[in-house]
Amino acid sequence: MEDLLLKIIAFVIAIALLVAVHEFGHFWVARRLGVKVLRFSIGFGPALWRRQPAPDEPEYVVAAIPLGGYVKMLDEREGPVEARERHRAFNRKPLWARSAIVVAGPLFNFLFAIVAFWGVLVLGEPGLRPLIGEVQPDSSAQRAGLQVGDEVLSINGQPTPTWSLAVQGLATGSVGESQLVIRVRDAAGDEQVRIIPSSDIGDLAKQRNLLDHLGMSPERPVLPPVFGKILPDEPAELAGLQAGDRILSADGTAVPNWRFWVSYVRDRPGVTIDLVIERGGQRMQLDLTPAPHVRNEEVVGRIGAAYQPMPGIEERYSVHYRTPWGEAIPTAVARTWEYSVLTLKVIWRVLTGQASVHNLSGPITIADVAGKTASYGFVYFLKFLAIVSVSLGVLNLLPVPVLDGGHLVYLAIEGVKGSPLSEAATLHAQKVGLVLLVGLMSLAFYVDIVRVLD
Repeated sequence: MEDLLLKIIAFVIAIALLVAVHEFGHFWVARRLGVKVLRFSIGFGPALWRRQPAPDEPEYVVAAIPLGGYVKMLDEREGPVEARERHRAFNRKPLWARSAIVVAGPLFNFLFAIVAFWGVLVLGEPGLRPLIGEVQPDSSAQRAGLQVGDEVLSINGQPTPTWSLAVQGLATGSVGESQLVIRVRDAAGDEQVRIIPSSDIGDLAKQRNLLDHLGMSPERPVLPPVFGKILPDEPAELAGLQAGDRILSADGTAVPNWRFWVSYVRDRPGVTIDLVIERGGQRMQLDLTPAPHVRNEEVVGRIGAAYQPMPGIEERYSVHYRTPWGEAIPTAVARTWEYSVLTLKVIWRVLTGQASVHNLSGPITIADVAGKTASYGFVYFLKFLAIVSVSLGVLNLLPVPVLDGGHLVYLAIEGVKGSPLSEAATLHAQKVGLVLLVGLMSLAFYVDIVRVLD
């Protein structure tokens, strides 16, 4: 229940914030160019809150359905306008001004993404060092020459200080390039270059675990089954466990390492475990019952204890990737550009049948990712916001009627022919665009449901 609530809250915050950024772009540029704004609304449907500072000022609204928003401007095509106000009507402004107002929404999404990526780079992104711990026989990784102990330094020229960035580099590189150029540092300390054809990755939507698909897995520390921190009022403390206790066996099964123990506990929510430990050279027997805990919509066991840290483990496996604020600016711009190009390429591949429609994400998937990234921490959520903001900017620039890109097409036609499209043609195009948009949203929602049930 807590996970579901977090997902809903994170989703609403993300969508409301990014819609506000987008609509503020239209709003800010419109007012700077002398267009009268009648209403600035975040959300659709019944108003939950509204305020109008003065009769000649815009009305600010927060509505009940936070899946969009709009800026209503004075426009003679939508109703009569008094003669004294006509110079403030949107349709009376020159072509370049109307184009600037339309493009401002997506532009502000891109600007927000740059700022968010900059924040992620400056604050730093914690993660695991990309050390390869296993390479499967006859796999893409083995054919490329990757070996146990290799550290992935970069993919297609992009630095990969963490496994998260390495997987991101594999995914983005496979869409944009014909091959993945992977620079590694081997166990002897020498730098090598490995090549994996992008075709080996295939359709990203079908790869639940990209590293497994390529036949490699991260190097993981082998931690002894020794308790470190014991949380108060949790099953571990209530059972009598103490820091420094070493687990010998569980239900008669030897416990070789901490990872085995974590898996054993997770699989037994509410089930009493017959535990044998060693404390101060003495063997002791305890009964431990993991408490049921919902995580990612799955009930798992939890005892409220952590492993005992080992010297040197954090230095070898953990990294906190941080960029100086000045260097982070061009990197943030480049990252926004890369995600924009990637989004366009994925859309093109879906439309041309080169990629599955399962690459689409609807509100269920977005809410799920929003909740997960929010639970991981602020930096992860900020990165999620940046990526979604890029997608929102790109999608709104598509030449589909009812989207900003469709309005730009109308304006381009007006610029060529010297007069606006007829009302009949515009209305017909709007209907077609609305059908396409509803169809796309329905497809994304369907894909979401299939993904959940799969």
